[in-house]
Amino acid sequence: MVALVIIALTAGAFGAIAWGVDKHRTTFGALLPAGAAVVAAELVWMATMALRLDTSPATAWIPWILSMVVGGAVAWAVAGYVGRTRHAKAVARTNEILAMH
Repeated sequence: MVALVIIALTAGAFGAIAWGVDKHRTTFGALLPAGAAVVAAELVWMATMALRLDTSPATAWIPWILSMVVGGAVAWAVAGYVGRTRHAKAVARTNEILAMH
């Protein structure tokens, strides 16, 4: 249970960092990349536990590291994709409004 909490906190921190450094962060909330990172990290952790990768000392590190890496990657991907697409849509909408006048 402690592993789930530590992985969730680490993935959430990656999500907060991804939101903080994104230049389009005003277009989406701070919890979006953090939440996506936590969900992805926990799903990877559950999958690696189901594959019994924690039973051998040689592979016991895989659930921890892989979960944190996937959580960080998902946080950066969500922040990058959502920020850029929403910014592009907002600019297009603003241009439409300005073209009417």
